[in-house]
Amino acid sequence: MSLLRTDRSFREEVRHRVPVRYLPQTTPDHLRGTWRDARPAKIDASLAAALRRPTHGWLVAAASADVPAARTLVRTVAGREVVLWRDTDGAVLAGPGACPHLGARLDACDVVKGTVLCRWHGMPLGRHSQPPWATFAAHDDGVLVWVRVGPVEEGVEPTDRPVLATRPPLEESIASVISLAATCEPRDIIANRLDPWHGAWLHPYAFSDLSVDDDESTDDRLVLDVAYRLGRTFAVPVRAEFTCPDSHTIVMTITDGEGTGSVVETHATPLTAAGVHPARTVMTEAVVATSERFGFKVARGLSALVTVGMRASATQLWADDLVYASRLYELRRRAAAGR
Repeated sequence: MSLLRTDRSFREEVRHRVPVRYLPQTTPDHLRGTWRDARPAKIDASLAAALRRPTHGWLVAAASADVPAARTLVRTVAGREVVLWRDTDGAVLAGPGACPHLGARLDACDVVKGTVLCRWHGMPLGRHSQPPWATFAAHDDGVLVWVRVGPVEEGVEPTDRPVLATRPPLEESIASVISLAATCEPRDIIANRLDPWHGAWLHPYAFSDLSVDDDESTDDRLVLDVAYRLGRTFAVPVRAEFTCPDSHTIVMTITDGEGTGSVVETHATPLTAAGVHPARTVMTEAVVATSERFGFKVARGLSALVTVGMRASATQLWADDLVYASRLYELRRRAAAGR
């Protein structure tokens, strides 16, 4: 009996130390259909719950690393050109993207002591210039830069900061960010992530053995078990949950298994103003990965190389998923037009 306990303890210890499992990839002819599980009414209910959560006017504009210390960056957010730059203390500032002098686009302008110098004629624009130019609220959370330019929902007050997801400490993590644009509305990107059942079919190279825990899931939280593929033979199983802190964001948090505490944030930022069609939206995905394993500490030392692979993997997934999101938008537009 003691030998049996020792054997079990040994196997449990091995499973804890080695997260990789022998899970051969299922071929399409043997893959279980998930269409019965992916019930439209359930996805619609989760989407409706997400869309009720206010943004307080905040939208993701860029990755933190995209806004340098001495140059400006212009992004289009909800139909507006927004120029981003850094103040003398490193804080991000934001304002209209066109110079008030002759309308020059304020992209790639020099920034001197927190003041933007327009590339056309050198007009200074900043927090204390005349006219004052840092007129949009901005927030840098260490991974992403947010601006408050979106419409504030009816009956909702603007806030000093966006609603942020819980992340692992950045100093103990590896973070990567990608951004891709598509012809769709933000809701289509959120709806895509609220349908995890398509993962094993649309992304068999990345996911397998997916099962949603209906007992633990609600309209506000989706709980599932899934294996991340490491080729055709091996995979890493984890337990994760999806939540929406606001109507334009969905967050996947690993709650058990390798990388517990890691998050994948998907943010949908409209490029076009509300009601303008065809609508264009930027999907920004931020992965903040962490692990207690010694090997992860080594990986953090090579984060510049590791993030190249992280971005490539995320880009491949979203190249497929944005086609799906655009399709949802197209079908809704057809239905609205009676076609």
